[in-house]
Amino acid sequence: MSSLPDQLSPIADTDNVQLAQKISALGEWFHNLNLRGVPTAPQHFLGDFPSVKWSQIAHAIPADLTGATVLDVGCNGGFYSIEMKKRGAKYVLGIDVDDRYLSQARFAAETLGMDIDLRKCSIYAIDELPGQFDFVLFMGLFYHLRYPLYALDKLIKKVAGKLVFQTMVRGCGDIQEWEDDYPFWNTQIFAERSFPAMFFIEKSYSNDPTNWWIPNRAAVEAMLRSSGLAIEARPEPETWICSPASVIRGDRYLLDHELEGTL
Repeated sequence: MSSLPDQLSPIADTDNVQLAQKISALGEWFHNLNLRGVPTAPQHFLGDFPSVKWSQIAHAIPADLTGATVLDVGCNGGFYSIEMKKRGAKYVLGIDVDDRYLSQARFAAETLGMDIDLRKCSIYAIDELPGQFDFVLFMGLFYHLRYPLYALDKLIKKVAGKLVFQTMVRGCGDIQEWEDDYPFWNTQIFAERSFPAMFFIEKSYSNDPTNWWIPNRAAVEAMLRSSGLAIEARPEPETWICSPASVIRGDRYLLDHELEGTL
């Protein structure tokens, strides 16, 4: 006589086939999620992504997020929103401008039985969202923006606790202390490989025309500090954990001063 698991396996196989078909109908996935044993992007060119990235970051985020609020900016298929909800976050809001990604994230959350708020919203309109969040995730979006520092300064207004910032990094990975100022005729600093710099991609990189600006490590850390953030940790080479330190001057955010010409 067949065992009970053997008797049930055809039903389970049928369920998996149907789930795989629904996953496929939502288009190509960038996030490889495990939805009840069915992967959403098993052939991802980065491997089991974003799990491979998360495995290096997870320890830097509290395991218990009970009562916390989370904003996931550029949530894509919802991987990071789901992981934060797994840790007990009270409220998770994922935003993206891509309808396909939002549909995928909604399907993933429903399949896993998770209550995640998902909305279409641009980072450039993020100040229209009410309130602030205990954790703001800014994962893999910075280099896709034509106006990255403007976006970062806007995003800071939503950070009540921690910002988890991840970006592609290229160029020199070294950092060093730089003077506060240099004479006009000193051009040598710009030839230094470790000087803060961002590479502008005019056409395309990695077959993606939305890869606009790719910083080196020094530029990432300089921009984070310039935006008034304190860098608390760097759990892996492309991720920084930050908190607001001097994001307000007087009673105004840095971005407000800049737009008013008073910075």
